Amino acid sequence: MSGPLIGVLALQGDVREHLAALEASGARAVAVRRHAELAEVDGLVLPGGESTTMSRLLEIFEMLEPLRERISDGMPAYGSCAGMILLANKVLDGRPDQHQIGGLDAIVRRNAFGRQVDSFEEDLPFKELDGPVHAVFIRAPWVESVAGDVEVLATVPDTPNAGAAAGRIVAVRQGRVLATAFHPELTGDTRVHRLFVEMVTEEK
Repeated sequence: MSGPLIGVLALQGDVREHLAALEASGARAVAVRRHAELAEVDGLVLPGGESTTMSRLLEIFEMLEPLRERISDGMPAYGSCAGMILLANKVLDGRPDQHQIGGLDAIVRRNAFGRQVDSFEEDLPFKELDGPVHAVFIRAPWVESVAGDVEVLATVPDTPNAGAAAGRIVAVRQGRVLATAFHPELTGDTRVHRLFVEMVTEEK
């Protein structure tokens, strides 16, 4: 296979599902747990999971600064759910000892959907994709605000099930950084992963 080599940060979270979705989207996908593995990939997915745990493990495995440097240097990155939280420059309701990787000029509220309902599903119009995306939210964040050149790709429609989530930003892109509050790896729809593979391919 000649596709780009894309890593999935494999310290915690739903790693296997992202690896499968990337392979189905034409990438060569590998689990990344060490600095040397990070240095080899063309792009990286930060999966869903528990953002504070992932933050702590990044520090323990001495991956925090190398990852910050690679993203700052332009490596494409995609964060889903907890990954979105880690990529945000600022987080609301985070723990005091939580580390941010940065790269996304946005303010993200951690566990925003958790206050309303632990799980929530909705069909979302998604800019850059044909047709709506069925989005699965699991104690998910949402984006409170964006700045700079951050592009909003999806918001929650105002439906009876949406409640306080209606109108909230749940997918964004800033240059080489993509983030969703939901879990496309759980639905069998690979369009978001294909979009990221295209982003990585463009940068090779």
